[in-house]
Amino acid sequence: MEIKPIFSALMRNKTGPILVAVQVALSLAILANALHIVSVRQAVAARPIGIANEEQVFTLSVRPLTQGGHEEQLATQRAQAAALRAVPGIVSAADINQIPLSGSGNYNGVASSREQVRSIASPTLYLTPDSLVKTWGLKLIEGRDFNAQDVPEIDAKTSKVFPSVVIVSKAIAEKVWPDAGSYVGKKLYFGTGAEAREVSVVGVVETLQTPGAAMGSEGEYSTMVPARITNSVRSTLYTLRAEPGQRDRAMKDAEQAIRKLHHGQVVVRSTTQSEERDKRYRADNALCWMLITVSVLLMVVTASGIVGMASLWVTQRRKQIGVRRALGARKIDILRYFVTENVMITTTGIVGGLLGALALNQLLVSKLELARLPAEYMLLGAAASWALGIAAVYGPAWRAASISPALATRSA
Repeated sequence: MEIKPIFSALMRNKTGPILVAVQVALSLAILANALHIVSVRQAVAARPIGIANEEQVFTLSVRPLTQGGHEEQLATQRAQAAALRAVPGIVSAADINQIPLSGSGNYNGVASSREQVRSIASPTLYLTPDSLVKTWGLKLIEGRDFNAQDVPEIDAKTSKVFPSVVIVSKAIAEKVWPDAGSYVGKKLYFGTGAEAREVSVVGVVETLQTPGAAMGSEGEYSTMVPARITNSVRSTLYTLRAEPGQRDRAMKDAEQAIRKLHHGQVVVRSTTQSEERDKRYRADNALCWMLITVSVLLMVVTASGIVGMASLWVTQRRKQIGVRRALGARKIDILRYFVTENVMITTTGIVGGLLGALALNQLLVSKLELARLPAEYMLLGAAASWALGIAAVYGPAWRAASISPALATRSA
């Protein structure tokens, strides 16, 4: 089929084709970037946090109505931990100051020497007198776990003691010592200058996300130090691992064990690690669904525009189509004419849409630090636009091809 006659016919009435092409271009620009954002957000939400079988892990917040002094708080913490570990179905329990994906936590600037003026990074700081490697199932890739001799007992009101050892995540180790082949034995400094607190690295875990779980490697900048602390906060936080399939029952039994220990004079709250993940990524999932909905609506609107415009053209060219049919044109010829015409308009829109997608992505990169748009998303969007255009025009084109020459050429 000759393209030139079709192009000439389109140029005689430019408004309709231009509007359809612009609609296709806008839809493609938004669709490609929306698919990219959805993919990025879903990948972030699916990242491993470092905790093995996190569906077995839950957290218990314990707040006794009476606190007592340093020694009494130490005894209470030990009694609580013992009561929790005695609950059937509990594999391990650890006192902890914060948990991954919770949204808020403790972050501290670190350096590799006291001479550094600025911190290299600000990793989160997990404080525990117990083994998070055991309770969370962290993968220790170098060094060792904490032992009892590493754990100081610190009164936050009066003591300035700081732990002497630290376990770091691989991400923060690579950030602080980018050229090192081994990290055990390295000196890490919390803070800078003469007041910086020196600790020695005794272990490295492969992955451990922060409470904020930021995108990129910063979301895995984590450090763990051993300490049993009193007079710091009114609530004590415990992270516990249950046997497979026993989490929900173990949670209820753990709450009852703590209430029994304190004779009911305690406030206990529990949450699962899975719930923390859901809360952390609730906004991301909502954004993904919103973008998917907007994309679908855009495609529907674009398809409706193509159908409407093609139907109008069929009505306007009814007599012309009848004449062509009377002169021997087959149904396939009429069908091919309208499909080819639509492909030309859609292709023009796709070219503009690809340029628009790149421009929109550049804006998102500069303003929101989003990753650059991969070529496959533009190709996927272009293919979807072509398919949508052909599918949308097929109905009106088939109706045009089915017009009877006798009826079409009859004078009103």
